[in-house]
Amino acid sequence: MTGFRIRVLTAGESHGPALVAVVEGFPAGVPVDLERIQQDLRRRQVGVGRGARMKIERDEVRFLAGVRFGRTLGSPLALLIENRDWTNWQDVMDPWAVEPPPAAQRRRVIHPRPGHADLAGGLKFGHTDLRNVLERASARETAIRTAVGALCKGFLALFGVDVRGHVRRIGGIGLPPDRTVEWETVCRLDPMDPLPCVDTQARQAMIEAIEAAGQAGDTLGGVVEVMAVGVPPGLGSYTHWDRRLDARLAAALMSIPSVKAVEVGDGILSADRPGSQVHDEIFYSPERCFYRLTNRAGGLEGGVTNGAPVVARVYLKPLATLRKRLRTVSIETGEPHEAAFERSDVCAVVPAVVIAEALVAWVLTDAWLEKFGGDHLDDVRAAYEAYRQRLGPSTG
Repeated sequence: MTGFRIRVLTAGESHGPALVAVVEGFPAGVPVDLERIQQDLRRRQVGVGRGARMKIERDEVRFLAGVRFGRTLGSPLALLIENRDWTNWQDVMDPWAVEPPPAAQRRRVIHPRPGHADLAGGLKFGHTDLRNVLERASARETAIRTAVGALCKGFLALFGVDVRGHVRRIGGIGLPPDRTVEWETVCRLDPMDPLPCVDTQARQAMIEAIEAAGQAGDTLGGVVEVMAVGVPPGLGSYTHWDRRLDARLAAALMSIPSVKAVEVGDGILSADRPGSQVHDEIFYSPERCFYRLTNRAGGLEGGVTNGAPVVARVYLKPLATLRKRLRTVSIETGEPHEAAFERSDVCAVVPAVVIAEALVAWVLTDAWLEKFGGDHLDDVRAAYEAYRQRLGPSTG
């Protein structure tokens, strides 16, 4: 992912030795909260509907460069998460064998799964073994981006910004689309809850739906909401299309595998309502300065944060790997066949909560450094404090 101040490159295959990331643009002097990062990696691995892979992996991040004595150096950061399952796949994923060993031949994928990158990626790169596609297209890659996002959460927390998410719907079951969830309610959720939802009845119904789908060999998608509070007005810009913060958030969130739609605030509902029921009216008082009583815009107007909480929702399709296999064809003969099956989750909505939090935090950090950036954390603080003084009382 490339931002205006922070660039993140990742590499690694699902069953390769490790996942790695290089992060460029972080200022010097930022404390690295390793426990915060490890907790988010643990959160990504829990959840109703998760598959057997999570019983193998114990994701732990290692910083290989860019940190000394617990603080960033201003140079590129290098992060690594080892894949424990690599020991079971060394022959299949051998990078140096002259000819594919028997294990790799047995694991060769020639029957693309509908809804996955298998066929499109194979056609693009000319692969005759679609494992070359699915290994990189796998959502396993999001583990290392979760670590990067947790690093960004730690940075934002230094300025009083907090990012949290929760599950709204799974398989069409859950909160009504027009139900507003208060920040305080989300804060009361256990971060390690296997299905974090603010409504206990809806939560139980979603769990039962996931269990039923698993028994039927099927998969389920759903809706995740992420909220960021403490974000000041002025991040992003209306002056250029590519600097609009809502566009940047949407692009980052759409990069999560299985995400097919993103909305900011009440974006989808707004399309069916008159303007009088959509736009957030503006008020003023000497104590609060400018403020709003509603937040249907999700904290963004004209691509710029307005001081209200930033709210985004992501819509995930059901996973493309099903035990109840869909129809496809052989890429070698064109003959009808059942789609390939790789070990998979029944539902990936719960891990998508922490992944979406990570990407929202990354985009906000990038926008923060774009506006207040400097080579050292003290420079960022000074610029932010000067901006706050110019604005006067809190604006929301």
